[in-house]
Amino acid sequence: MNFTSQILQGIPNELPTKKTYPKNANSAPKRKDILSLEEKKLAIKNALRYFPKKWHKVLSQEFANELKEFGRIYMFRFKPDYKIYARNISEYPANSTQAAAIMLMIQNNLNPDVAQHPEELITYGGNGAVFQNWAQYLLVMQYLATMTDEQTLHLYSGHPMGLFPSSKNAPRVVVTNGMVIPNYSKPNDWEKMNALGVSQYGQMTAGSFMYIGPQGIVHGTTITVMNAFRKILKKNENPNGKIFLTAGLGGMSGAQPKAGNIAGCITICAEINPKATKKRHQQGWVDVLIDDIDVLVKRTLEAQKNKDIVSIAFIGNIVDVWERFDKENIFIHIGSDQTSLHIPLTGGYYPVDLSFDESNILIKENPELFKEKVQESLRRQVNSINKHTKKGTYFFDYGNAFLLEASRAGAAIMAENNIDFKYPSYVQDILGPMCFDYGFGPFRWICASGKQEDLDKTDEIAAQVLQEIMENAPEEIQLQMQDNITWIKNAKANKMVVGSKARILYADAEGRIKIAKAFNDAIANNEIGAVILGRDHHDVSGTDSPFRETSNIYDGSKFTADMAIHNVIGDSFRGATWVSIHNGGGVGWGEVINGGFGMLLDGTKEAEEKLKNMLFYDVNNGIARRSWARNDEAIFAIKREMERTPNLKITLPNLVEENLLNNLF
Repeated sequence: MNFTSQILQGIPNELPTKKTYPKNANSAPKRKDILSLEEKKLAIKNALRYFPKKWHKVLSQEFANELKEFGRIYMFRFKPDYKIYARNISEYPANSTQAAAIMLMIQNNLNPDVAQHPEELITYGGNGAVFQNWAQYLLVMQYLATMTDEQTLHLYSGHPMGLFPSSKNAPRVVVTNGMVIPNYSKPNDWEKMNALGVSQYGQMTAGSFMYIGPQGIVHGTTITVMNAFRKILKKNENPNGKIFLTAGLGGMSGAQPKAGNIAGCITICAEINPKATKKRHQQGWVDVLIDDIDVLVKRTLEAQKNKDIVSIAFIGNIVDVWERFDKENIFIHIGSDQTSLHIPLTGGYYPVDLSFDESNILIKENPELFKEKVQESLRRQVNSINKHTKKGTYFFDYGNAFLLEASRAGAAIMAENNIDFKYPSYVQDILGPMCFDYGFGPFRWICASGKQEDLDKTDEIAAQVLQEIMENAPEEIQLQMQDNITWIKNAKANKMVVGSKARILYADAEGRIKIAKAFNDAIANNEIGAVILGRDHHDVSGTDSPFRETSNIYDGSKFTADMAIHNVIGDSFRGATWVSIHNGGGVGWGEVINGGFGMLLDGTKEAEEKLKNMLFYDVNNGIARRSWARNDEAIFAIKREMERTPNLKITLPNLVEENLLNNLF
């Protein structure tokens, strides 16, 4: 059967031959054996719902074996034989071009060059899933291929509930992931519900089909690292020969070495998984591989002496590096961590003094002992970080729940008031006040043709638009504008495309709307093919995350999620092609609510109206909330927007003199 026929058939008519799991695959961690006997039976019963009764006897045993071996039922037998990657949008069988755009993005998320654990349908973060199993993938692709522009597909944690009548102005797909009752939102609740096949962890852009490979986080990391160095260096200094030490080379963290190169420093990134490390090296995201800590010390001293711009991947444990560099008195200028500490006990963080393989065995066979090892390792890591910061190292949490999990492990991470953490989140110190409060966040686009010339043209258009905006931009946002103009002009040379022909930059509402309109005009003039717009959830409005995106909200509302919920609802009736809302994300299940969107530009007037309406709200919803929290930069930004847009009326805070409060109680 050809590609089109396989898509249209959905669940096959004949039982496919059983597949063997690829030997060299970068497999997902084996999950906890957490279900009772009755719950295991229920998990099998749930999985068999997708298939005719005549297959149940064979599949029941097979799925039981998967559940026993992996802790999940992935249905490997039903993985399609065709290659999964972002094709030209015209190659997808579809009655709706919008639906074809979504099919393209789903396949991009599952492309083995893009996805962290493609066999298990996991895009990044160790558990950021597009679907729970291959049956869901087959059904969703079939629904998308057959739906019209007057239907909407509703997905419950990867499961296609079905096509419902709607309208041309409605989203074509509505996605929810992990939206469980709050009292059942602990990590073990996820383990249990995911094993049962009733809920999944969509991370952020994985479960909303908007991941574009490490490029997305390269940009955010570059902006973060550049501004971190700006905070600690003198005006005439640059980052050459200065060290950025961090950990993690997985789906998101793999961007760190490339970002360090662009920022112009020495980046040292430890990763315990040799396959992940070698993959990043093969892709050109890291310059040097080292698996001997003595060699690492020697190479680091050499790089410092020569003021090199170089990225070094150390195949080993980050704790060993922090401790050895302290012993050798190697000065670290900035430090962070991007291991997947939102899932510290299921392969997101590997403890020191255990090998990668030993840890994976312990995760499955003795999870309580593994937890002890993880927490002991976190305490050691923090102790070493504290020694370095006393010497002048600037350390920040890079939104991976490092500070949160270290505190839960009893590490010496708390401030003197025993309420706050000793170190800031990077959003508190950098991205919040410098970017998000002004409305700047990760705007991204994908060329649906898959053509390099279309990507080149969109780069040119975006750079020209930003340059024009900058000429009249206020001083407060000149730095953000210039950083992103420099970024987009150098984007092609930095070779960041993995998978789809995609690009990202930080822009505010004005920038996003003007760039998108220029794209739509170019499509109408047949200069480029269709373009798919999106963004990271890690943005101004889409995510309520008290330890990351909203960590610089100080009015007591950072644990509320009204902003994210309003964002996804507001985007849905203002023109989004698809919308998503997730429990969980970079900091963990139960710790964050985050939402995203996708929008197809096809050159029509309708697309122009939608992009103006939706992109405006998508950004200004968050600025309004941030201004109400009394953030100075957001108050400036929303006042400026109200002057530009008479239709916008935002409730502004009245500021209170602190001395009025001192003697009230």
